[in-house]
Amino acid sequence: MADVRLVKVSKIFPGGVRAVDNVNLHIKDKEFLVLVGPSGCGKSTTLRMIAGLEEISEGEIYIDDRLVNDVPPKDRDIAMVFQNYALYPHMTVEENLEFGLKLRKVPREERKRRVREAAEILDIVHLLDRKPKALSGGQRQRVAVGRAIVRQPKVFLFDEPLSNLDAKLRVQMRTEISKLHMRLQATMIYVTHDQVEAMTMGDRIVVMKDGIVQQVDDPLSLYDHPCNKFVAGFIGSPPMNFMEGSIVENNGLVFDEGNIRVRIPAKYHTTLKPYANRKVIFGIRPEDIYDLSYGSELPNKEEVSARVEVIEPMGSEIFLYLTTGKTPFVARVEPHVKAQVEEMRKLYFNMDKAHFFDVETEKSILYEEHVREELAEVR
Repeated sequence: MADVRLVKVSKIFPGGVRAVDNVNLHIKDKEFLVLVGPSGCGKSTTLRMIAGLEEISEGEIYIDDRLVNDVPPKDRDIAMVFQNYALYPHMTVEENLEFGLKLRKVPREERKRRVREAAEILDIVHLLDRKPKALSGGQRQRVAVGRAIVRQPKVFLFDEPLSNLDAKLRVQMRTEISKLHMRLQATMIYVTHDQVEAMTMGDRIVVMKDGIVQQVDDPLSLYDHPCNKFVAGFIGSPPMNFMEGSIVENNGLVFDEGNIRVRIPAKYHTTLKPYANRKVIFGIRPEDIYDLSYGSELPNKEEVSARVEVIEPMGSEIFLYLTTGKTPFVARVEPHVKAQVEEMRKLYFNMDKAHFFDVETEKSILYEEHVREELAEVR
């Protein structure tokens, strides 16, 4: 397989619109990298530039240390799986799988061997004689993936391949693609707008917004240590809660939202001290908010009161939508919690999992400290 490098890559459309702006990425050999972000963030355009389907405005793209800026798609040794499957309706599954190999004049016996091997990997041997109209959405997607596998490319590219499938099938296909990656040990670049797909599939995740890479990290680091408010709010479901308030000094540091006052753990004081008597954005994830009966063992817990507005039982958990009177937020609590709409409820914030963001830049105040700690551990 191969690694892929993007060096200062940009895509500028007519009118000066920068769909992708100065992207620098190194996708390692055999890595599964996921590009994620909201619609219009530039992730699919980035993938299409790697594939050669979109012309690069600025920068350089290397596949296996070979500059491919001016290399046509068919000569880049990549295979792409599209959102709409892109199968030939008049051909059988076997003919669809074989077609690209025929164009490359691969000998017949070798073609048959590769098709059979791909069909066995994807469990579609029994479908080889059918045409696409006789297949379900999941089966069509398997065929589209199979067509990429038979090519035996250096790099696999996936452009939102599961977005047309229903929820249950998406979960199944997610698992199948992850297993396929482990089996083939291939370099894969995967585009999605679904952060759950990104978190469950990627070795590393690239979060994009407005054509700019916001953060590149492994899933857990991205979740626990977002570099800015956008990443913090985009990764996680339900998303992180945000409250605007001030840091005040009172025998230590306290975050004051107006109706909520919570003490900040001592381990954060050095980093947050410069923000004393200044506005900040406080962030806490729904799963780091506990009902009083379940959070009593937390070492740095802070009690808060809020009014319950909506209750969403999810089976294994309950989402409580609350308000302080000033700020709405969501708590993800145990399924046995008995709550009622309009009641005032006491909860615990786990302050060891608190996040703080600069009001003007929206950058994480604690992120730089985390990076320094990581570098110290490496040394």
